[in-house]
Order: sequence, then C-alpha cells, then structure tokens
Amino acid sequence: MKLLSASILAAALLAGCGSMSPAPDTPTRTSEGVLIGPSGMTLYTFDRDAAGSGKSACNGPCATNWPPLTVADSAKPIGAYTIIVRDDGKKQWAYKGWPLYYWAKDTKAGDKTGDGFNGVWKVARP
Repeated sequence: MKLLSASILAAALLAGCGSMSPAPDTPTRTSEGVLIGPSGMTLYTFDRDAAGSGKSACNGPCATNWPPLTVADSAKPIGAYTIIVRDDGKKQWAYKGWPLYYWAKDTKAGDKTGDGFNGVWKVARP
C-alpha cells in the first residue's frame, strides 16, 4: 500500500512539473494587474504617444522624468512586445504598440504614483 501511495504521489508531482514551464523571455512581468520592468518598478504609457507608430512623444526633459524601458542590443521583438527607436537613437520596448516608461518619482517596487499624472500617464496593463 505504501508503495502504491508513493507511486501516485510521485506521478502527481511529475505531472505538476510539466505545467511549470518557464514563461517566454519577455521584457516585463505582471504584478497586481500592472506591467513591471525587470527592476520590479511599475511601467506606464503616455496618451500623447500614437500606438503602433514606432515613435515616442516623450523625449528630452520628458524622458528624464519618464525614463524609457530600454532594450538590450541582443533583444528581439516577442509576441505583443515590439522595439521602437527613440529620437536619441536608443531602443525602447513597446507593448501592444505603446512605448513603456518608468516614473522617476516612484521610489520602490509597487509604487504607482505616476498613474493619472497630468491626465496623460497611465499604468501599463497586460
């Protein structure tokens, strides 16, 4: 009986491992219903960007307050994530066509202090 129970337990554990495959290598994760960057900080979208345009409307001083989610040179678009080239030539991640940004005044993971800022910044949602 113990052998049968151990066999059933082992089979159940192994079956569970098959569903634990790693997520695709995406530039963001989801936490509390919002997209977060690799640092764990909240990401935002900007209403003045035109989704799918391949451009960011937040450059210069704007990008100092709203730093873009930058792209590693080796990165490739994946699924709903695309790569845009900014005015300064740097690359930035976009999700469903919307460029992604951090907010400089968020100080710790989970902060969402930029949501609704000036009526044009919103937390990015999956």
